[in-house]
Amino acid sequence: MKRIFFLLCVLLLSACAPVPITGRKRVIPPMPASQVNPMALAQYNEFLKTNTLSGNETQVRMVKNVGARLSEAVDRFFDQSGTPELKKQYNWEFNLVENEQMNAWCMPGGKVVFYTGIMPVCKDETGVAVVMGHEIAHAIAEHGGERMSQGLAAQGINVAGAVANEYFSKNPEKTRDLVSMALGMGTQVGMLKYSRVHETEADKIGLVIMAMAGYNPQESIEFWKRMSEMSKGQAPPEFLSTHPSHDTRIENLKRFMPEAMRHYDSKNKF
Repeated sequence: MKRIFFLLCVLLLSACAPVPITGRKRVIPPMPASQVNPMALAQYNEFLKTNTLSGNETQVRMVKNVGARLSEAVDRFFDQSGTPELKKQYNWEFNLVENEQMNAWCMPGGKVVFYTGIMPVCKDETGVAVVMGHEIAHAIAEHGGERMSQGLAAQGINVAGAVANEYFSKNPEKTRDLVSMALGMGTQVGMLKYSRVHETEADKIGLVIMAMAGYNPQESIEFWKRMSEMSKGQAPPEFLSTHPSHDTRIENLKRFMPEAMRHYDSKNKF
């Protein structure tokens, strides 16, 4: 029995495609984009109906300009990685909404939202690229689908095809909860460590994407120093947070920087 279990684990791990750039092997494969993206799109459209788009033309233009450059870099990454078919999974859209929170997110499938509250921390296009690269990284690493698979597996539900579809159709409220968890909104302490793994992974991927788009990844350090200063007294203890502490994040970014700079130097050498 132990041998059979071991073989099943080996087969499962071998079937999981590694995460782009980091190479991390997933224990549970992500739900396919064909299932995740329609649910994410429905929640995104509902969000837009209940929130106000920003009328600040300068900031809106900044978000959309950065979005165009980063999404083009993602397409190039897929082409260079020999996976051009993955571009079909993303229908990129970039919006800025009126909200005082210092926040931004990217839905599975490529719907990106910035809150006006984070724009003073960003300061300029490069600062926006730091945040957007990180959020886009969650999408291309399929963190949402991975979290949803993990949530289903925890309930003993097979993530494959018809079984999952039947579950979603019969449990709309639980489906919304799973989509929220895919966006990092889960509140169970048991999920937090896993979420921080995703956050750190998105930091590394995001640095590479912004570098490929021609933005200096070294500016990410300055962004997080500003974020740390402006959010003093607001951050929870790291062990109760889905994000690494600002100091931990900065140290991780310094470790990732040499690889990111290779992409930046290559982009700007001519």
